[in-house]
Amino acid sequence: MTEPELAPETRCAPDPGRVILRVGGPDRIAFLQGLVTQDVNRLAEHGILYAALLTPQGKYLADFFLLDAPEAVLIDVAAPLADDLERRLALYRLRSKVTIERVEMPVTRGLGQAPAGALADPRDSSLGWRLYGAALEQGPTPDWDALRIAARVPEAGAELVPNESFILEQGFERLGGVDFRKGCYVGQEVTARMRHKTTLRKGLVRVRIEGRATPGEAVLTGDGKPAGTLHTVADDRGLAWLRFDRAEGPLRAGDARLAAELDTAPAS
Repeated sequence: MTEPELAPETRCAPDPGRVILRVGGPDRIAFLQGLVTQDVNRLAEHGILYAALLTPQGKYLADFFLLDAPEAVLIDVAAPLADDLERRLALYRLRSKVTIERVEMPVTRGLGQAPAGALADPRDSSLGWRLYGAALEQGPTPDWDALRIAARVPEAGAELVPNESFILEQGFERLGGVDFRKGCYVGQEVTARMRHKTTLRKGLVRVRIEGRATPGEAVLTGDGKPAGTLHTVADDRGLAWLRFDRAEGPLRAGDARLAAELDTAPAS
């Protein structure tokens, strides 16, 4: 593959923490359509989609990008989640005419003018683009954590915890990671009920930080009541999973003082 040319202002770097799974076979679209949170039938039009696999109880197992490829769908998933995702896909395969295999394919993430063949990150425009099949590097590596915090985008291993997180509390509807118009998928009933019949009381919130804060610390209210957990931190901003009813006043995590930016929290 000939490496695409990069514009002078482009900043990019390889992302070695990704694994690519190739799902082939004549039943690949129908197979994935019945499993994941996204409408896979839209893939040919968009080229890339953000999606998740859930437990039957509606809890998060893995998030990933679906990519349209010749005679296949590629799944771009974080390396720590790849083994379990591959195993679960194989279990769900049953009689479906699909193949599931890993392929070696470098992934580059970047900001600025996208090179030929790159795809815009479907979660938020501020996260730039993704290029598959080439490992390119130019300029300073973007601070992806700071960009995620600004856009309230969760990440596996930080905000997203397998068998614990609910995707609507993590903002998947806002990030285009779930389609409520498609048919059934694993965990669909619980997810739909959370959207239509309940008001979200907890969720992912951006916080301002004064002092030194450590990811994973408990967030407490001013009078010591548990309010949530602090996750990703970059400079004086962070992402925290909070109870909305306890997030309006002063907060703390360890020795740091926190203030929730509640205008960014979902209303329902």
